Amino acid sequence: MRRKRRKFGSAVGWTLGWLATALVLFSLADMIGTVVVRGIQSFHWTMLWTVTSGEAGGLQNAILGTFELIIISIIFAAPLGILGGVYTAEFANARVARTIRFLTEVLSGVPSIVIGYFGYLLMVLQWGWGFSPLAGGIALTIIMLPYILRNTEASLTQVPLSLREAAWGLGMTRFQAISKVIWRPAASGMATGVLMAIAIGMGETAPLLYTAGWSSLNPTWQLTHHQLGYLTYIVWTYINMPYDASHALAYSAAFVLLVIVLVINIGVRALVTRPSMRR
Repeated sequence: MRRKRRKFGSAVGWTLGWLATALVLFSLADMIGTVVVRGIQSFHWTMLWTVTSGEAGGLQNAILGTFELIIISIIFAAPLGILGGVYTAEFANARVARTIRFLTEVLSGVPSIVIGYFGYLLMVLQWGWGFSPLAGGIALTIIMLPYILRNTEASLTQVPLSLREAAWGLGMTRFQAISKVIWRPAASGMATGVLMAIAIGMGETAPLLYTAGWSSLNPTWQLTHHQLGYLTYIVWTYINMPYDASHALAYSAAFVLLVIVLVINIGVRALVTRPSMRR
């Protein structure tokens, strides 16, 4: 009787698990399918070299502005996150490592709009930068940093201890072991963390409303006192406008954003896996 109850409970658990998985996959497929189908229907190539105008126009200013924000944020977030993950995994004692993990989890749980408002009060008003790419990039840096740090730490901790012992046995210092041996098997996981952070940063809207503002003009790479456009603003704003042209522009922006993330993902993974394939 007990055995039958276990089998029944196991069957119920597996059934509920598969149903939950199917529900998540169906929702994901429906969302991506809607964006792809509606985006392809509404997208035309002239959007790539036409700026946004009124309730319609193109996406050139938003695409260039998105790239500028991501470049600024990744310049700050990638070195800080990778070095922080290396320190946490390889150098910090247990107490310091726990503290860093706790603060990272707290930071990753802060709503993005709170970070945006903090950036507005500090950088836009207190420091006098105004709505600007630098303020928006730093706001995205705060959002992206925890994901890069935690993925870097997790990737390094999964490297077998035998590799470290072999490097130390050859007379390498801890820094030499990390820079010449340990980082190679962890590179794909570290790249995944950077890619995840880029995807999250490119999908943010709320913090940029408070820090980067909005402009229908192409960016000039002036870091302060210059507003700029970005794709998520079009998706968030134009989908709520009562015009078919605005809806088409919003779906086109979402489609372009999806394609950019996919291309960056494939390109970075190809660069990371190529050295390992040669070895």
